[in-house]
Amino acid sequence: MIKGGKMGNNPDKGKIDPAKMQVLRSLPIEIKQSLTREEVDAFLHDEVWPDSLREKLKDYLADET
Repeated sequence: MIKGGKMGNNPDKGKIDPAKMQVLRSLPIEIKQSLTREEVDAFLHDEVWPDSLREKLKDYLADET
């Protein structure tokens, strides 16, 4: 948990899914370095990601159609 950071209104936001953390760690270093704190938080906790995060990860996402 980030000290002093806003946790939003999701009571489960403090819990990190180990599978999501593993995926985050497996990303290329260039991608990880380009992510903002907010994007990492969204990746680990949110079901809907900001457009900026989706754009950065577009080459690593499975097509949902």
